[in-house]
Amino acid sequence: MDFDLVRYQVDDHVAQITLDRPQVHNALNRAAYAQLEAAFRRAQAEPDVRCVLLTGSDPSFCSGDDVREIMAGEQANRTAERLRAVRPRPTPAAVAVLECDRPVVAAVNGAAVGWGMDLTLFCDIRIASERARFGELFIKRGLISDIGGLMRLPRIVGPSVAAELLFTGDVIDAKEAQAIGLVSRVVPHDALLASARELCGRIAANPPLALRYMKEGLRRAADDDVEALGSYVSQTLATLFRTEDHQEGVAAFLEKRSPRFQGR
Repeated sequence: MDFDLVRYQVDDHVAQITLDRPQVHNALNRAAYAQLEAAFRRAQAEPDVRCVLLTGSDPSFCSGDDVREIMAGEQANRTAERLRAVRPRPTPAAVAVLECDRPVVAAVNGAAVGWGMDLTLFCDIRIASERARFGELFIKRGLISDIGGLMRLPRIVGPSVAAELLFTGDVIDAKEAQAIGLVSRVVPHDALLASARELCGRIAANPPLALRYMKEGLRRAADDDVEALGSYVSQTLATLFRTEDHQEGVAAFLEKRSPRFQGR
């Protein structure tokens, strides 16, 4: 797929995916949704990728659906017909992000509203510029949130705060987002990308197999099944103990040097 609405590049084991429709605040039309899905599928398929960095072209992160192309006129009828399927599926782009087994870091450089906020919620870590804004605006359009708002948001900020954001459609700034635990840190706008890339670099420096198993462990932990999670941990450790990266980690510790992980 040609990437013209979403940019994709890999450097030092980090895949950077950038929403690139700045003239409409990186709103997603059908083509942009398809490219976003394809970008995450590509990152998932590339063995060299150990971490994914998601951001938007200034001035916004993502303003959600392109209202003109998805919710207005004949396009609205097409959207409604697609959602009336006998067995409707989750948004394909959402599934692609959620199924990515590499750690995903969102560098939120501006407004992340509607599905744009949901997109940040699909990520594992959120770092915000001081200019970032967050809002689940679906209720303002007479709609409900996607998986991000309904499932992920309550787990991140708690059910009461999530309900308030969903029921009001209020927009909050970066400072409040940090206060409620929605983002892990707020940095000056000009330092955002460098800070996010530095974090991705520290993540990517770790053993890639262990990273992927760690992320899967976090996903399984959400089910609150202690027995099943304990079994997963035991089976995973049995696998990881046999990897070259584990042996390298032990050797590097004993030899007091930096490890060199190869993903084996």
